[in-house]
Amino acid sequence: MSAEPVELTELRRRAGEIADLGGIGGLLLWDQNTMMPSGGADARADQFAALERILHDRITDPALGKLLDALESFEASADPDSDDAALIRNLRRDQHKAVNVPTELAAEISSAGAHAQQAWMAARDAADFARFAPALEHVLDLTHRYIACFDAGGEFAHPYDVLLDDYEPSLTTEEVKEIFTTIQQELVPLVSAAAAAGEDGRVFPGHFPQDAQRGLADELLRAVGYDPEHWRLDPAVHPFARSMAHTDVRVTTRWEEDDLAMAVYSCLHEFGHGLYEAQMDPRHYRTTLAEATGLGVHESQSRLWENLVGRSRSFCEYALPLMRKHLGGPFEAIEVPQLYRNVNQVRLSLIRIEADETTYNLHIALRFELELALIEGRLAVKDLPEAWNEATYRLLGLETPSLKEGVLQDIHWGTGMIGYFPTYTIGNLMSAQLWRALSTDLPEIEASIAAGDFAPLREWLRDNIHRQGRKYTSRELLKRATGEELRVDPFLEYLEGKLLDAGLLTAPVRVPRS
Repeated sequence: MSAEPVELTELRRRAGEIADLGGIGGLLLWDQNTMMPSGGADARADQFAALERILHDRITDPALGKLLDALESFEASADPDSDDAALIRNLRRDQHKAVNVPTELAAEISSAGAHAQQAWMAARDAADFARFAPALEHVLDLTHRYIACFDAGGEFAHPYDVLLDDYEPSLTTEEVKEIFTTIQQELVPLVSAAAAAGEDGRVFPGHFPQDAQRGLADELLRAVGYDPEHWRLDPAVHPFARSMAHTDVRVTTRWEEDDLAMAVYSCLHEFGHGLYEAQMDPRHYRTTLAEATGLGVHESQSRLWENLVGRSRSFCEYALPLMRKHLGGPFEAIEVPQLYRNVNQVRLSLIRIEADETTYNLHIALRFELELALIEGRLAVKDLPEAWNEATYRLLGLETPSLKEGVLQDIHWGTGMIGYFPTYTIGNLMSAQLWRALSTDLPEIEASIAAGDFAPLREWLRDNIHRQGRKYTSRELLKRATGEELRVDPFLEYLEGKLLDAGLLTAPVRVPRS
């Protein structure tokens, strides 16, 4: 057996340092969104910039490039599915993209995101877009400068492709346009038919004190796989999940005493993100393989737990006794069929994170349309609120009564995450394909969920998705898990089937595509 190349040992050392710096950044970000006082924003921006300089210098270090060059022959002779080959392949990709970007620009982008996030919070609280606009304009200017770093390479067909590639590698603007064209054509009649049959009210009518909600959330989360030794649950204005390692996972929620669905479904959504991180292969710890292969895959996990599990009939069978136990009141008077119908009702609404599963992708289409216009220069930041309101009326048929229910509802643009939104829809499509595959492998999955046994589901996801980390591209991972390329039809078929099963449609609406 030949000795391991010394260059590979050094590559692993460098990968460990890069992973550690990423973990520190994750901790700073988690703290900014949960514990940091608002007055700490300027100092935090400086800290982000300093950390980004160090991280960027590590990734673009010419010595790392020489190591990768020296390992070319080793990689060529190695099994492409081996951890070593995947590590080399991914570090080469990361360096290839990073070397195009000056360190100072990378640091400035990181700092601007921290400042803009704080400006977004202040603007949201005051319902005053003018407090956010200058910060967003700065973020957008830096985004254009970032995109320009790749102009000479001819690697990307569209400026927006550069941004998509950061979140879902190799995804293109043309692919996303085609997906949204199909989804909008198919969803509009489905939404119209289902909304006509649905209820007009909250998913869970009633007032539920935060302590009671917390008791329910704790029991639900522990059942699905939340581990108090390695996880935390905290409140945040905009729910999110972050991990520093597979042994340190942070999830957040928002407690709304008049909207129980916010806590229940944000907990399940963020748990899905957290489980992905927690079930990474420990062998990949402190390497670039212990990361999601793409945000589309990450969102497939959160949306799977939120919707395909959390809005299923079997989950309602499991959860209703817990809701009666912790909340009593309205839950004493309903049975599983009514709960199942309630959690799947279709209502045109303004807030993305409160949107039902059927209308959700229309919210994403709106954001994709607007941020693409910003990147292409067809829309100015000052005109964004009006454009948002116009698109909301056109896509959802709703007037937007306030900025908090409109352009200021999402944190993403404030943190510089332009290009992220399409991954939610990619995740929805993937989740339906994954559910179809795992249901074939686990024919008793519905009965397991109804009985409160989520271990088979966790194990299937661990083996087929989570433990692979970044070893395969998103496309390859999906193909390995399902035998299919990314498709729209399984998601649309799943949606219509559930609406029929819940009694929210009386007859099929979609015309099957050839």
